[in-house]
Amino acid sequence: MSWFVSYYRTTVGKKVVMAVTGILLFLFVLGHMAGNLQIFMGKDQLNAYAAALHSQSFAPILWTVRVVMGLSLILHVVASIQLTVHSWNSRPQKYAKIRYREADIAARTMILSGPIIAFFLIYHILQLTTGNIQPSGEFALQASGAPDAYTNVVAGFQVWWVSLGYIVAVILLGFHFYHGLWSWTQTLGWDHPKWNGLRRGLATFFCVAIVIGDIAIPLAVLAGWIK
Repeated sequence: MSWFVSYYRTTVGKKVVMAVTGILLFLFVLGHMAGNLQIFMGKDQLNAYAAALHSQSFAPILWTVRVVMGLSLILHVVASIQLTVHSWNSRPQKYAKIRYREADIAARTMILSGPIIAFFLIYHILQLTTGNIQPSGEFALQASGAPDAYTNVVAGFQVWWVSLGYIVAVILLGFHFYHGLWSWTQTLGWDHPKWNGLRRGLATFFCVAIVIGDIAIPLAVLAGWIK
């Protein structure tokens, strides 16, 4: 463990930790989106999927994923803060202004999007996982006592400000992942003019897919296509 601590204390170590945890979180979001899109297959399908995730046989896998994602999120946030502070302290003011002008919108929103996404994540869990926050009413349960995922998702997104907040957070998440994927490949040494077009194209594709896939659900609920 001491080797990890020593490595993490270096700037390169923090960047690698941030890159690795970022890609783990990105893969989780992709998988989470794929599962949620089953809502378009009907109530029975989504509730069966949710029940399978929370079944006793799947519990060890579910909790392993939760622990890994939780640790990844903590390490990602801590490394991000430390690198940002280090960057601010080490750059001359003139250089920082030049870098700001050159930065794209995804890079500029990283500091803003991080806290907003964190707040959204906490709210999302409290609303749809634990049921502690229910702006639409009670947390719906199936006859078996298991959460009625379909009803809770639909009822939640029928509240316009919940859908709006979700859509804004997902768009910011898309920008966050775009810049993150670009930086991740750069950190791992894939920064070369020959590959930069491919890197940017792949980052754009995956992040647009995440945004479209995730906001399709609240938009469909608001439009009355899912009810």
